[in-house]
Amino acid sequence: MLNLLRLFAAEDKGPAIHIAPGEIFKIGDISITNSMIYGWACALFILVLFVTVRHGATLRPKRGLIQFVEAGVEFIISLITNSLGSREKAIKYAPYFAAIFFYVLLNNWFGLLPGVGEAVRVGETPLLRAFTADLNGTLAAAIVTMVLVQTFAIKESGILRHIRHYFSGSLKNPATYLFGALEVFTEFTRIISLALRLFLNVVIGEIIISVFAYLGSGAAPLTSLPFVALELMVAMLQAYIFVMLSVTYLAVAIKHDHADEHASNDHESVPEESVPSGKGQMVKEN
Repeated sequence: MLNLLRLFAAEDKGPAIHIAPGEIFKIGDISITNSMIYGWACALFILVLFVTVRHGATLRPKRGLIQFVEAGVEFIISLITNSLGSREKAIKYAPYFAAIFFYVLLNNWFGLLPGVGEAVRVGETPLLRAFTADLNGTLAAAIVTMVLVQTFAIKESGILRHIRHYFSGSLKNPATYLFGALEVFTEFTRIISLALRLFLNVVIGEIIISVFAYLGSGAAPLTSLPFVALELMVAMLQAYIFVMLSVTYLAVAIKHDHADEHASNDHESVPEESVPSGKGQMVKEN
């Protein structure tokens, strides 16, 4: 029995699991990976999808793909409205956050399609890999998102007021600069948090599906189907969390800037009624 187990272990390589992206070709010194190719393909698909929906949208709601996109956009508008407290601003920023939402969502979903992964290879490297299953991809998405958040916050409050909100308090106090540096460092940790959360959830889902497909052998579609269905829901949840956190960061920055402005105005402007005037009292007495 022991020799049989050793023979089985020696011949069996187990499920194919790839964490790092695979290089397909090079352009100069730049490596083009399978996740980059799939990310570009998803971006092109979303561009065509949005253009099609734009030309097919009418006042009366339609069923099918147009209804799916319209529902997603309205969901993002409601999310931004609840965070910023203004539907006007929500409509203003909705195109950016809706694009991020659909890009993350469809990349997650398309990573589960047949043919993605081990099915199609270039040499020993899979041709297609989900963009969100690559840490470089999620890190790039997080950086672009946080740059947009900072840009919108500066447009709403002005660059000086936005920088000042990191250093709230008296500028004569050395602790203000220490806490301000920590606040700036927090912005970078948010990038890492967004990237790692999305990457780990997608990769762990892929690993679980691969393991149960391998264990099922000939019945792989049946053994992996429940986990594929679960991963479809997780993919939508992760897209929602990614956008929700991004909108929250924007709302915190804008509201913090406005709160600092009101506090500064209240501190600088003192009502005339609160200032005692001896001269006025003398006039009244006379």
